Amino acid sequence: MTQEVSEPDGPPADDDQIKVLCGDAYDLMAELPDESIDLLITSPPYWGLRSYGQEHNEDILKEWLSEDESRIQTDVPPYEWYRKHGGVLGLEPLPEWYIGHLVEILQRGAGALKAGGSMWINIGDTYFARWSSIRHDGRQGLGDNPRSRRRTPMGGFRQEKQLLLIPARFAIAMQDRRWIVRNDMIWHKPNVPPRPEKDRLRLGHEHFFHFVKRPKEGRPKYYYNIEEVEPGALDVVKTMARSGSDGHSATFPVDLIKPRILSSCPPGGTVLDPFCGTGRSLSVAAASGRKAIGFELHEPFHQAATKNTAAVLEQLAFELPEEEIEEEIEEMGA
Repeated sequence: MTQEVSEPDGPPADDDQIKVLCGDAYDLMAELPDESIDLLITSPPYWGLRSYGQEHNEDILKEWLSEDESRIQTDVPPYEWYRKHGGVLGLEPLPEWYIGHLVEILQRGAGALKAGGSMWINIGDTYFARWSSIRHDGRQGLGDNPRSRRRTPMGGFRQEKQLLLIPARFAIAMQDRRWIVRNDMIWHKPNVPPRPEKDRLRLGHEHFFHFVKRPKEGRPKYYYNIEEVEPGALDVVKTMARSGSDGHSATFPVDLIKPRILSSCPPGGTVLDPFCGTGRSLSVAAASGRKAIGFELHEPFHQAATKNTAAVLEQLAFELPEEEIEEEIEEMGA
């Protein structure tokens, strides 16, 4: 549903414009008031790429199977069991577990999302290898960042050199939970680093899914202002991947997320990022006249997000032009 909107005279003038909470999104999502969020936008940890310095129990699959002889590898344990036994989102032993846990966490926020709200979820793909390489941090193909190796069981679609199609499997799992997919937007990254492989093309895109709630009857109705999206209103957006900051290697480009925020959250509405990292989406939301809430489990990133968003609020208090604030957001890595 497209609605007529008018731009606000300035950012919301209250002390709760940005909240950054440290904790697991699984817990914090359930504490949100019903119908309190207009837009959930996030880029969760991708499967099997980096640990962000967190410890993970590499024997967790064995522990899960040993508890019940009737279990098979692809039976997905509840997220609460998984983290209690040393599991970390993104480091699951199988992609099937990762998809199940991500959907479970997002579903915890379903009640907080308004009936006319939206979810925008950015997620990337990966190739399967029996002995996978997990980076402690850093972007793929760049630098000599420390890494560790682990063995991942083969079976089913998990075959050597297989592109796992994790984004598609995730989107279908969300559909199975009654979410409506409105767009599979492709983020084209023209500056992807070179790769050593000589038998395939470089992976130069990621998926950005737009989900809305499925009503009990009739067609979905939700806030959407198409005048705020990129020229041409196409589902392929070309923007450079940006360098990370504050120890985080996968920060959102401002020009990628700003149109999602302006088009899918009304002025003065509330944006939630349950995996907020260093707080870039929160900063862009605030600079665009929206309120913002962020969750971050990793304490160093939470501290960085708190620092970065405080700097943006200070700039807003001085009523600097929005373009100037956005430049500062890119430079500070917020």
